[in-house]
Amino acid sequence: MKKYLAIIVVLLFMFLSGCSGDGKTTGGGGKSKSGDVTLTYAIWDVNQAPALQQIADKFTEENPNIKIKVEVTPWDQYWTKLETAATGGSLPDLFWLNASNIQKYAKGKVLLPITEQADLDGVDLTKYPEALVKTYTVDNELYALPKDFDTIGLWYNKVLFDDAGLEYPNENWTWDDLVENAKKLTDSGKGIWGFSAPLETQTGFYNTVYQAGGYILNDDMTKAGHADEKTFKGIKFMYDMIHTHKVSPTVAQMTDTPAISLFESGKVAMMFAGSWSQIEFEKNDYTRDKVDVTVLPTGEKKAVIIHGLGNVIAANSKYPEEAWKFSKFLGSEEAHKIQAETGTVIPAYQGTQDAWVQSNPNFNLQVFIDMTEYSVPYPVSIETRKWQQIETEILTQAWAGNMSLEDAVKEVAEKVDAVLAEEKK
Repeated sequence: MKKYLAIIVVLLFMFLSGCSGDGKTTGGGGKSKSGDVTLTYAIWDVNQAPALQQIADKFTEENPNIKIKVEVTPWDQYWTKLETAATGGSLPDLFWLNASNIQKYAKGKVLLPITEQADLDGVDLTKYPEALVKTYTVDNELYALPKDFDTIGLWYNKVLFDDAGLEYPNENWTWDDLVENAKKLTDSGKGIWGFSAPLETQTGFYNTVYQAGGYILNDDMTKAGHADEKTFKGIKFMYDMIHTHKVSPTVAQMTDTPAISLFESGKVAMMFAGSWSQIEFEKNDYTRDKVDVTVLPTGEKKAVIIHGLGNVIAANSKYPEEAWKFSKFLGSEEAHKIQAETGTVIPAYQGTQDAWVQSNPNFNLQVFIDMTEYSVPYPVSIETRKWQQIETEILTQAWAGNMSLEDAVKEVAEKVDAVLAEEKK
């Protein structure tokens, strides 16, 4: 944790800015004396800005003394700007935070815990996917109400299935069904592959690892699971699509032409891809009416990785009570319904997803909501980026056939364990 002292310095600013010492929203230390407050709300997606501004305006209509300034920073600049603001004590009052970064910022003490206020105000956390609530709970403290989520589906080319005389994938498919059909769809003479198995985490082997009963990190984030027998089975399932079953393009081929491009040109019959891909597939002239999606096939059990966004509050906000009030509104059914109409993301609030599903009737988008019943939180720790880089660098060598998968997972486990141990210091 020593490396995070720079971020923790922001605690000093909490006192200088008049926040209560216990970090709760009930202290009232940040209340505006004039009664008029302007909260800054940082996001990274310009496509969602209009809907969020509409939500902000609706909130201000009901709370005239609280104005909301929505600030959009592009993704490639957002995190650098956020880290600079955290170390300088100038974080926005509220901002987007994804699962990959919640541990880092929560343990860095720059976020306001909202457990007490959510309980006092009767916020019903069962309205959100359980896995997302778990994601945004760190050391038994809740730090965000979920905003939206994404899951992973099995996208498939209907034309290629029709040409091969095969039935489309469905919710009863197992790993064996996927392999069997991928073999039937692979036609080397035509340059068509039954499946694509790029080295991906969220949209790739993380899903099959949990379907095999394995894990990436243990619950207390002290041990990597890559060398575990069940985890290895899940990783090997994707690896075998290239090296054993020969139904997927090679790493070199997918480096030259990304897997999604091969799918969009009719060269790949099936692939794992996220709920967000529906926007791109709708815009693509080929995939618009030729592809569809279903749930992921079952391994030892059903599982799918869920990722998402939460709206967090800066610990040193001058207006913690007002920020919580807006955060609660952002997490409300009303706000989620407004967000759903954009069709850009799946709103997290239970029962508000219909508008998103109907936003693109060409695809069976309901499957992405249905899979939340057995979803698994995206695995994260404080140094997620660091150990994922290790994971990618080593497993790429195995995927490319330059080292055995057995040796690769052992090396990954050892090096990720070292990163996790360093986090605890």
